[in-house]
Parts: sequence; structure tokens; C-alpha cells
Amino acid sequence: MVAEPIEVQVRPGVEGDLKALTDLYNHYVRETPITFDTATFTPEERHPWLLSHLEDERHPLLVANETASNRILGYATASAFRPKAAYDTSVEVTVYLAPGAGGRGVGTLLYKSLFEALAGQDIHRAYAGIAQPNEASTRLHLRFGFRYVGTYEEVGRKFGRYWDVAWYEKALRPSSS
Repeated sequence: MVAEPIEVQVRPGVEGDLKALTDLYNHYVRETPITFDTATFTPEERHPWLLSHLEDERHPLLVANETASNRILGYATASAFRPKAAYDTSVEVTVYLAPGAGGRGVGTLLYKSLFEALAGQDIHRAYAGIAQPNEASTRLHLRFGFRYVGTYEEVGRKFGRYWDVAWYEKALRPSSS
């Protein structure tokens, strides 16, 4: 069954999105191994995360909302890959969709907008870690030109079992070496 089409707007995140974004993320914390956080967050606990994206254009937060209802359907972020200075031109990207929003092209719209936002910046590579199994996320990343680079086996424990994380990489700028 194909999901009914909806009109979606992708825009930069704002402080007023904090509660909805926290609720969306907490769904994945409670219900899935997609994030390895094991305890839910309050909006106050998640506020520094939001501010880190709002204050740093190198690490944007983009939100997709349904135009008619203004309901947030998902978000995409680029975050620092690692804290050391030599990693500054690498980012880790991710997309989270609201329950029921999958299969409607929302993830594709978010990633398209995210990579457009990153295009003018000094970002060389994007990385994505995908807890396995997650066919939808794997397909999305492959469509956007990511290539598989390896798997960390049994790297996280959640819900009483160990989970693998497959890593994907996308070149954003040609090498200058």
C-alpha cells in the first residue's frame, strides 16, 4: 500500500520545534535500536543539542513539516564527526522520521536539503552509522551516493541484545591531496 501524498515544507529548525523534536527522538529511544540512547530526554535536556545546531551553520538542523497541519514529520542533521580538529571537514549525518511518515519521500527531501546546505561549506566527507537491520535507511543512503565502508559488530547493547552498526561514507568535495 502506497502512502497518500502530502505537501511537505523543509526549513531550518527553530527553538519552537524543541518539544516536537524531543518527542520524535524519544520514540526512537523507547521503541527502536536506531539510536543507542537508552533513556528518554526532557526538552530541557535536549535544548543544548538544539542550540548546537542553531548556532553553527556547519552543522545544520533541517525540519520537515506537513504544510496543512504544520506537524513535524522528521528532521535531518549534520554533526561533528569527531571532536579533534583534523576531523573538522567531516560530518556525521542522520535523518529521523515521525512514526507513519516513512515511504512518502520525507527522508529524501530532508537529505536533499541538507546536502544543499552543506554544498558551499568546507565539508569533505559525510558519514552515516546505521544500526542493523535498517533496510529503509540503507536504501536512502545508497540513493544519495553513500558507499558502505564497514560494520562495527555488536557495538551497542540495547533491549537485552547487541546490535551491529554499518558505516557509510559520501564524498562531498574532491580530494585536494
